[in-house]
Amino acid sequence: MPGLNSLFSFSMMLNQAQPYHTHSGRKVAALLLLSLLALQPAFAHDTVQELEKLSKTEAAILYLQLGFTHIIPLGFDHILFVLSLFLLSPKLKPVLWQATAFTVAHSITLGLAMFQVFKPSPAIVEPVIALSILYVALENIFSPQLRKSRIGIVFLFGLVHGMGFASALGELGLPKSSYISSLLMFNLGVEIGQATVIFAAFLLFGLWFGRKQYYHKAIVIPVSALIALVAIYWTVQRVFL
Repeated sequence: MPGLNSLFSFSMMLNQAQPYHTHSGRKVAALLLLSLLALQPAFAHDTVQELEKLSKTEAAILYLQLGFTHIIPLGFDHILFVLSLFLLSPKLKPVLWQATAFTVAHSITLGLAMFQVFKPSPAIVEPVIALSILYVALENIFSPQLRKSRIGIVFLFGLVHGMGFASALGELGLPKSSYISSLLMFNLGVEIGQATVIFAAFLLFGLWFGRKQYYHKAIVIPVSALIALVAIYWTVQRVFL
């Protein structure tokens, strides 16, 4: 596929330049793009044209990859959120309920944003994503068991995370010829990435320690505390820096 590798490389570098969508990240992304344009003036034009040249199969593969890599390895904040959801109750049923609520919610806002029903502001969305991680991590620490309200809260936070996905996808755009299918494949890639995080968390924590009496004190509290500290740093960084 001529040009597809350069397109994917460009999108990967752009994502890497702003993994948390911070102001400094956007500056780095801009500098990176300017450097690319200086080296290859037709790059930006070619990138847009490459999208339109892709067949539906090629576009599907590309956006599936982009969705997955937006979670692993680039979406560290989304990884910590999904990990936080898993930690408190590492059993299949509650994890599936939470994952389903999160998936439905972020699919709604991702779709609406990409169809330009509304335009989310990263200056608002990104701090709220950090706060969502902080909230779930603190709930893990202070709540010995999963509350019924958790599903609704996860759904609300999922709406916000979907706006974050839309901001990332909007950087690259979608081919007009396969707009809906590419959007669906990006979303599928995100889901595969999230499922991978849950599976890894199960192997790391749930399988070995999930049924132990000391699980909450020895695993949930210290891991959630570490996640909370990272979320506090991100909140400050995204609001003030």
